[in-house]
Amino acid sequence: MTADERRLLRLFRALSETRQAGLLDYAEFLLARVMPEVEPVSQIPLEIPRPAQESVVKAIKRLRETYPMLDRAKLIHETAALMSQHLVQGRAAGEVINELEALFLSHFQSSQDAQ
Repeated sequence: MTADERRLLRLFRALSETRQAGLLDYAEFLLARVMPEVEPVSQIPLEIPRPAQESVVKAIKRLRETYPMLDRAKLIHETAALMSQHLVQGRAAGEVINELEALFLSHFQSSQDAQ
């Protein structure tokens, strides 16, 4: 905890319950002012064609743009595993990209089924 955080906590504890609630309200107000507004994300996959020659890295970027509604954190492990198969094990880029496309589509379909 920084010195400022300790000072703020000490000041907060010295306030009455009513004043503490007011301070929390003010802090939330300040936070709301600086938080960026979330732009709406398309819930329909974008039509981004697959180029004839594409690297695995560029394919991942394309698929992230194609499926902006998907949570990247849920895809990271499987995407990284496929990338490793290409880089470490020498698996062909085309095969890995095909699997990446299937992976992203599968996650999209699962998210649609969950709704």
